[in-house]
Amino acid sequence: MTPPGFGLDGRRALVTGSASGLGRAIALALAAAGAEVVGADLATAANRRVASTVGGTAVTLDVSDKAAVEAAVEEVWTRLGAIDVLVNSAGIGGRGAAAGYPQELLARVIDVNIKGSLYMCQAVGRRMMEQGRGSIINIASIGGLVAFPGSVGYQTSKGGVVQMTRALAVEWAASGVRVNAVAPGHIATELVRRQWETEPELREFFLSRTPMGRLGTPEDVAGPVVFLAGDAAAMITGQIIAVDGGYTAQ
Repeated sequence: MTPPGFGLDGRRALVTGSASGLGRAIALALAAAGAEVVGADLATAANRRVASTVGGTAVTLDVSDKAAVEAAVEEVWTRLGAIDVLVNSAGIGGRGAAAGYPQELLARVIDVNIKGSLYMCQAVGRRMMEQGRGSIINIASIGGLVAFPGSVGYQTSKGGVVQMTRALAVEWAASGVRVNAVAPGHIATELVRRQWETEPELREFFLSRTPMGRLGTPEDVAGPVVFLAGDAAAMITGQIIAVDGGYTAQ
């Protein structure tokens, strides 16, 4: 039996970046908790497979395109009748030495990670405030809380997501909309595993600094998202929950 406040029966959730990695695990977990899930991603075929798995629907979306975001949110809202939970999991990495960090890469990272998350929050948040309730969960990173070498653009973007989460939480709290973030550590997603092929030392760097002695999985991140989505977290807003095996506790 699910304890009171932890189930999501009857909730309607929109998850960006749902085709793979963290977004896929989050979509599966929300559906398992009882939510009706719509996944939004640029990878149309993979996203449709996830939607089929969770018994939900899929929307093709580039979150960095504000007009496309507004249109997609209107479509999803009309289809579902409301959106109770928004998870902003769409994001990209961006490794590179700070002194020569490419301008084009910086622009793309900022466009997707900060602007994309804000566009989604705005489009969904306005409607949530009108209905007087809603939970928004942004996917930040420990890179928005602490520093490490080799990804100044990514860490800058995730620091922006952290502060954006707090700002929206304070501004929207009185309207019944909660805004929180999960900040994963080094998680073994498909994207990260591909990065290990280019930088094999990266895995050992994070593993050696993680007190729990292991790297995280997408499922490790999905659990806290489900918690923040439901009534068990009704008094929690503006918080950044690090899912990092103790990395940022040091």
